[in-house]
Amino acid sequence: MPEGPEIRRAADEVEKAIIGLPVREIWFAFPSLQHYEEVLTGARIERVDTKGKAMLIRFDNGYTIYSHNQLYGKWYVRSSYNYPSTNRQLRLAIHNEKKSALLLDQSFIAGIGNYLRSEILFVAGINPAARPIDCTEEQLKKAAEATISLVKQSYKTGGITNDVKLAESLKKKGQKRSAYRHWVFNREGEACRIDGTPILKVQAASRRLYYCPTCQK
Repeated sequence: MPEGPEIRRAADEVEKAIIGLPVREIWFAFPSLQHYEEVLTGARIERVDTKGKAMLIRFDNGYTIYSHNQLYGKWYVRSSYNYPSTNRQLRLAIHNEKKSALLLDQSFIAGIGNYLRSEILFVAGINPAARPIDCTEEQLKKAAEATISLVKQSYKTGGITNDVKLAESLKKKGQKRSAYRHWVFNREGEACRIDGTPILKVQAASRRLYYCPTCQK
């Protein structure tokens, strides 16, 4: 499932492929958007921004394409008009003379992502049942700092939120990526990397959340 950092990485790839050159052709799957194809053809893309899981493609004529990936949405960057062999449904295609940016199975969802929620709370030492009003100023400060640092780290490392040196050490020992990637997310029953307490899994807002009951009292 693509999260905020993964969307930013995808945006970097899309931006590199299509920025600056005039759009040769643009295609929308939805009939309600197809009248914009003529408006955007010939325009140039100035930049690609992200907000959480949203990607915003900015055109020099004042228009912006706003898109969200759901569970399985994915951007492809290919040589111009070179479509991938896939069962995914194409929702948006942007072509210039060199590259094609293709959005498949696109839908709406917001937020920084489920795994980051668990990881931020762990690094900040906050119990998932606590409300903001229940937290100390120090905890709130740690949560703010963890939000920034973990999102940046996940972006740079391709999704690793665990301590980078520890992750590298575990990787060298032969552990799979899924085993060294996170502090607590998707590690139910495994030992906390700090004090060895078994990690617990709960449901919060209909989404799974993982935490250490001693580190996050």
